[in-house]
This record gives sequence, C-alpha cells and structure tokens, in this order.
Amino acid sequence: MSDTKKRTELHELGRYRLLERLSEGLDPCNRTTAMGLGHDASAMAPTKRRVVMASGLMLEGIHFNLTYFPLKHLGYKSLIAQLGRIYAMNAEPQQAQVALGVSGRFGVEELEELVGGVRLAASRYGVDLVGLDVSSSYTGLTVGVGAQGQCDARELVGRSGAREHQLLCVTGALGAAYMGQQLLERERRVFEANPYAQPQLEGHSYLLERILKPELRGCVAVLAELRQRGLRPTAMTLVNEGLASALLHICQRSGVGCRVYADRIPVDAHAAALAEELRIDPLTAAMNGGEDYELLFSVPVKAHQEVASVEGVSVVGHLTDAGAGAYMVPPHGDELRITAQGWNAIVPGGAD
Repeated sequence: MSDTKKRTELHELGRYRLLERLSEGLDPCNRTTAMGLGHDASAMAPTKRRVVMASGLMLEGIHFNLTYFPLKHLGYKSLIAQLGRIYAMNAEPQQAQVALGVSGRFGVEELEELVGGVRLAASRYGVDLVGLDVSSSYTGLTVGVGAQGQCDARELVGRSGAREHQLLCVTGALGAAYMGQQLLERERRVFEANPYAQPQLEGHSYLLERILKPELRGCVAVLAELRQRGLRPTAMTLVNEGLASALLHICQRSGVGCRVYADRIPVDAHAAALAEELRIDPLTAAMNGGEDYELLFSVPVKAHQEVASVEGVSVVGHLTDAGAGAYMVPPHGDELRITAQGWNAIVPGGAD
C-alpha cells in the first residue's frame, strides 16, 4: 500500500466549502468577541478600553522560503508576529484575522497545515480567530494577518513616551533567529549544489526553533511581572528587525537620543557560538539581525533596581538629549553611531 497522502485540489471544494473546512471548530473564547467566523464580518463587544490593532504580510520569496519552512510553522509564526505588536503596546491580544493568497501548487490538506499553525498559536495565546479568507494568487503564497487587542487607557504604551535620562531595557536574548536563518540558508545553498548532501543541523535545534516557530512567552511573563510591581514602561516597541531599528524607532518618535553599552546587550549564547563558526560578529546578529520578537522599553531611572531584578530583563543603556544622537558604546574605543542596517522588506524592482 502507498503511504502517499491524498491531495484534495482546491477546486474540488470551492472557496466557501474550503473556508468552512479550515474554520471548523473555532469557537470564541473572549467576551469581547460578539460574532466570529461564519458571518460577513466579525463583531466586537464595545467597551471603554483602548482597542489596539496590528496587521502584516508574509510573502513567499521575501519573508519565507518553502524549501525549508514547514507550512504549519509558517502559520504559527505569521500570527506570533502580529501578537507581538499588540503586546508591545502593553495590550492583551484577543482576536485575529487571516487572509491567504494561494496558487494551484497547494492542496486543501496543505492549507489545513498552514491554518493549523495559526490555530495552534491562537489557542496558546488565548486569541479568537474571527476572520479567514482565501483567494487565488499567481505570485506565490501570501499570508496576511491582522490582530486586535485591548488595554486600559492609562496602560497603553507606544514609542513616543521616552524621556531624557530614562533607562533602556530589553527582554530575553537577541540574535538567535538571525543565526537560525543563516544556518538554513547555508544548508539550502549546499542542497542546491548537491541534492544528495545531508543537512548539517545537529545541535542547532534551538536556533531553528527561534526562526521557524518563535514564542512570545518571555515577553508575556515580563509584562505580567512589570504590572505586578506597578512598573509601566514609558515607551516600548517590538524587536523584530534588530535592536538597532528598535532603538531608532523609540528615539525618533520620542525625540531623544541614546547610549547603549555593547557589553550589556544580551546576545544569545547559541547564536554567539554559531556566529563564531560562521565568522559573523555576534553583536551584528543582535543589533542588525531580526525576528527575535523581544521587547525594548524605557523606564524612569528611579526604577533601575526593581526593573533590573525582573527575570529576563537586561538594562542596556539610557536615553539622552536628541542632539547627542544614538550611539553604541563599546568596552574600548570610540562610540559607534547606530544605524538601521536590518533586513528591508521593500525589494527594488519587485514584481508589480
């Protein structure tokens, strides 16, 4: 007997039966979800709290390569990326919507894998999937995700509240996702040159998980601990395109400068080991890599001792007058101007 799985072509079900199949069993778990899937649009129960929304696209060949990216992991990560933005506003995510652009390369079962990853992430983070759509595409797989959350008005945090002399803090460790990407790209090039070559991925499961299936639980735990201690960040942003970009976002929106100390930046140990092997500066991976999905936030100086004692938080620098600019201070030598050298999603000459 053949072990080949049956492939159901998309046209066999049609758009509406496909959507019914992909959304089967998705029932709301949040009181703010008045109507979810199965209607012309979703409906939210009005409250006096602030509503926070985020959305983003993941495009095949730009954000992911299906040569090594499992569809279930892709679905999981696509939602995590938007939930991270909600948490970065100090809000709790509650609803999400997904829109897919797919070609005839994919069957129903493959879309079930993709949506299954979204559903798993939604379940783990207590989010209702309230919108789901599928359309034909001639340009590869497109995954569009929107997320919505809420918070009390006085708890809302953006990028614009940082002030001179306040402290800059980072959650978790940085650089692991970037180095996981470098590893996968290395193996892809080897495979293209020699399809019979065996992948050399042993001992790097953590790095692969950070790029293929990232989590936000560290961020969630830190935010909960800050609330418990009565500490509200004055500004906050998601570290998803490298620490350098995140620092410049806060500096620009708040009208301040910064000094970040190189020896205080929490570079992931697994990332540092592989970076040494591949002759990449580990600090470059942390500053200019991406997709770490950690948080950068500022707090008043008086909170230094308390915030430094929160597990998973590193105090990496402080804010200055805008005229002083944004610089990284190495252990020895001159200060280095911070520039956003992270990955750019806008590709010159891309398809119309």
